[in-house]
Amino acid sequence: MKKSLLLILWAFFAILPAFAQKSVLWYEQPAQNWDEALPVGNGRLGAMVFGIPGKERIQLNEDSLWPGGPDDWGLADGTPADLAQIREYIVAGEHVKADSLLVLKFSRKEITRSHQTMGDLWFDFNWNELTDYKRSLDLNKATSLTEFKSEGHSVSQEVFVSAPDQAILIKLHTTHPNGFRGLIRMNRPMDMDHPTAETKALNDNLLEMKGMVTQRGGQIDSKPFPILNGVKFRALLLAQNQDGEIKANPEGLQVNGAKEIYLKLVAETSFYHPDFEKKAEAALDEIAFSSWGQLQQAHEREYSSWFDRMSLALGGETADEIPTNQHIQNVKAGQTDLHLEKLLFDFGRYLLISSSRPGTNPANLQGIWNHHIGAPWNADYHLNINLQMNYWPAEVTNLSELHGPLFDFTDGLIENGKKPASVNFNMKGTMLPHTTDLWKIPFLQSSTAYWGSWIGAGAWLGRHYWEHYLFTQDRDFLEERALPAFEQIVQFYSDWLMTDPRDGTLVSAPSTSPENQFINEKGQKAASTMGAAMDQQLIADIFGIYLKSNEILGKRSAITDQIQSQLAQLRTGVQLGSDGRILEWDREYEEPEKGHRHMSHLYAFHPGAAITKSQTPEYFQAVRKTLEYRLANGGAGPGWSRAWLINFSARLLDGEMAHEHIQKLITQSLLPNLFDGHPPFQIDGNFGYTAGVAEMLLQSHEDGIIRVLPALPKAWSSGSVKGLKARGGFTLDFTWESGEVKTVRLHSAKGNKVILFADGSEIDLQLKAGESIEMEF
Repeated sequence: MKKSLLLILWAFFAILPAFAQKSVLWYEQPAQNWDEALPVGNGRLGAMVFGIPGKERIQLNEDSLWPGGPDDWGLADGTPADLAQIREYIVAGEHVKADSLLVLKFSRKEITRSHQTMGDLWFDFNWNELTDYKRSLDLNKATSLTEFKSEGHSVSQEVFVSAPDQAILIKLHTTHPNGFRGLIRMNRPMDMDHPTAETKALNDNLLEMKGMVTQRGGQIDSKPFPILNGVKFRALLLAQNQDGEIKANPEGLQVNGAKEIYLKLVAETSFYHPDFEKKAEAALDEIAFSSWGQLQQAHEREYSSWFDRMSLALGGETADEIPTNQHIQNVKAGQTDLHLEKLLFDFGRYLLISSSRPGTNPANLQGIWNHHIGAPWNADYHLNINLQMNYWPAEVTNLSELHGPLFDFTDGLIENGKKPASVNFNMKGTMLPHTTDLWKIPFLQSSTAYWGSWIGAGAWLGRHYWEHYLFTQDRDFLEERALPAFEQIVQFYSDWLMTDPRDGTLVSAPSTSPENQFINEKGQKAASTMGAAMDQQLIADIFGIYLKSNEILGKRSAITDQIQSQLAQLRTGVQLGSDGRILEWDREYEEPEKGHRHMSHLYAFHPGAAITKSQTPEYFQAVRKTLEYRLANGGAGPGWSRAWLINFSARLLDGEMAHEHIQKLITQSLLPNLFDGHPPFQIDGNFGYTAGVAEMLLQSHEDGIIRVLPALPKAWSSGSVKGLKARGGFTLDFTWESGEVKTVRLHSAKGNKVILFADGSEIDLQLKAGESIEMEF
């Protein structure tokens, strides 16, 4: 051991006092555009608050507002004979022909069918001589506050989205003698000049907006395909006032002289409820007579039950005296800003709590916050890293239950994926595509092979079930939920594998590396090959997970022996090139884009766990060489790619490298409201950042090992953590000063053995279920 160690065994899990550092985004001016507005949400309902005096816009969202339905489109028309022909082309070195036939027969080409905005709530009020403006988003309370003075009189607007009451709740207050004067209205954008919703006042205090989602600019097979039906919705806004007057008019609700107004907005859809219109009325009836205090307390109590599970403090406590946008500018000017780094970490947790709750749809490419009729990339579900990255922080930051929507969604996708597996390929199990949407479409979609003709999604999503088990040690989940999913996934890959005639190993074919290409022996750019690194790594990973799960549960199935045999014959997905880098494809091909943003061939390192410093030191060093080469050639960039590099660097145990990528993410990616700008906005970078910071602070991916502060940068010389989770059912609190661990408190929920690495010490621990241990270094 490096130092003497004090160990105190606790029969209960004593919790460190909550850290005093608060996390608040705040600004001294209204949002000029959507990228500056502040997000609020409860998993299903969301809003973007602009905070504009006199012309306030609160943009509204609901997670099921999609056009079309599950039966709009059939599968592609590819057959097993087409697959055989593609494989013949690849064996013959005709990669370009293989690409073309793969897209022609097995893809539905470019698709436009997008998640959509619910519309906007507007406050057209009269305010003059504005001073003392401030707007904020308190992450500890999940509440947006806009404050200013008009002619010396205070005006305020509070907004939060309640999960217990399933409503967007707004309090307007002023001391101005004239009160609020103006119009409250709602509308929804047109769909190619066609109305998409109707708004009307049902009485002097009730505004209704209802409509149906369409996509007149829809397309499939890269051809126009207007979608004229979709999810129906009804939103009801109740306006309650103690004084002044509110009257219905053709444009909305006219306000005159009210000094305090409570607005309660509910919205229901046909996706969740067949009788959604009555459901909306019932939801509003539930809260119509609830006081603001009751609604606020219920919201804050429920929200804090998630957010307060963990906390992080970096450096000493300091007052936050400058607005959030100035923090970003300071980093762009070369400063290190620990307050912003901690704020951004908490923002990722806040966004997950606000966009993914038990019973909702999973967070999409924009979480739930989307102001478009046709969003970038359809604001759908991309399965070649983006959806998965959304859930990287779920387990480690103590939000395990929020992983549930991903499993619910994947279960349905697995069921739908049986169709292409059987019909297109005559194979058992399930084939999951690279991209899907609310309706869980199971077919490939892309007009190019390198972008969307990839079959690795099933294995990657399968790892999420496994990670949930590793963190929670929930055997019931493993047996009843995860293992059936694994079985469907591995059955497909078992049938999919072919023998490589060059060396007799089993390989995936056609096999692509997401969104990348190589240059073949003929000098042609191509995507399809036999056994690209990522496919091989993914299949090895899910085969191993399946076998380990059966071992844990004491089970054997009809295919256990077959999977074990195939795993032994599978060509490794981790092959080193002549320069010591890990190869991305089956051979050492020339790369047309040496600095490509995807680092798919490093999946086995992260988020997989097959490459570690302790078990595979040669490959561990090869990862660094691979990343250095990518970066030397302009690799990575903004958004999720930079966030992935933070995680890679942390796994390399290189805190300075990780912190360098944190600085670059802040300077190159952050929008003023802290959303990740890909560009445009794409939420995975926010989630990937939070996961990366957690990875710098705590690692548990090596079997039976927990590392405390494995990648601590010099900039984080002191700090505190409470409530981080580690695999094996452990929860940790710890503090550090001058770069050295001072205290560690570890709680074991299940009583597993673990080796703890902290501050140079290596400690073997065997705790009983429910026991905790405290260490002072």
